[in-house]
Amino acid sequence: MLNIQTHMDFEGQAKAEKLSRFIITLFGIVGFVWGGVIQQFSQTFLILCAGFALATLITVPPWPIYRRKPLNWQKPKPEDSGDEKKKKK
Repeated sequence: MLNIQTHMDFEGQAKAEKLSRFIITLFGIVGFVWGGVIQQFSQTFLILCAGFALATLITVPPWPIYRRKPLNWQKPKPEDSGDEKKKKK
């Protein structure tokens, strides 16, 4: 069976958020400048949409770069047997 990882660690989530904000901001600024130069708002919108699509492609899937520091969970404590629970009551 194929083992596909579907999670990000906390540091990976922070990295993905910063990267997506940077990409969208960069494309927004470039789109605003380019749209102002050629006087077409549609170009600004298309460039911003391209930035959003690129940011989504880079940051939404759980790429291995976002899974480098996984959490080490504690082992669960063994549950008490039924006899010990009766004695505690």
